[in-house]
Amino acid sequence: MIPAAIAATVLLSGAAAATVQTHGFKPLRKALAAVTASQDVEAEPRYAIRWVGADLDGDGAADVANPTGQAPREHDVFGDGAYGASRDGGSRDHEGVDYLGRAGQAVKAPVSGYVTKIGYAYPGAQDLQFVEITNPAIGYAARVFYIEPGVELGQAVRIGQKVGVLKSLQKRYPGISDHVHLEMIKSGDRVDATRLITARRVRLPDEAVLASAE
Repeated sequence: MIPAAIAATVLLSGAAAATVQTHGFKPLRKALAAVTASQDVEAEPRYAIRWVGADLDGDGAADVANPTGQAPREHDVFGDGAYGASRDGGSRDHEGVDYLGRAGQAVKAPVSGYVTKIGYAYPGAQDLQFVEITNPAIGYAARVFYIEPGVELGQAVRIGQKVGVLKSLQKRYPGISDHVHLEMIKSGDRVDATRLITARRVRLPDEAVLASAE
């Protein structure tokens, strides 16, 4: 005779087995897919970096823009791309901010204004030029180096408009991160561009929101 405790266990196991035989188990992947489809499962939020320019005249619109849309150059084989970084063994300071980019990409106007200068970044370096844009209304001039200009002297340009194409620096500085060198000038003095162009972390719209908007 089977003890009661053992018999109960056997009966319980038998009932469970009968349930399995009656209903069966779906593969876990299919079962979870059904659950996901039938329930609202909150997706992980996605974020991006947005570069925001300063509103210098108080009209509610940005007056300065990131020329490449990418981050400033950090330390590489040729030092740092930050404003004030050491140059030539400490004999001078870096007068601009280097914004990363890729050779061939469009370079955008950091400010609205008139093209007041087009020149060579280095004497005789015809493949590496700069464009200066001056905006009297805000009292700033912006110089963008290491580009092939796509504008003419005296031309009026709008902030964010394409003004040239980024050129590779590998021939002159092998191993450096390609970038544009941006100088912001006010009353003849250089200003740290990162004070005027700041990075903000913004949440991207959920896919469900995007789908419902289509």
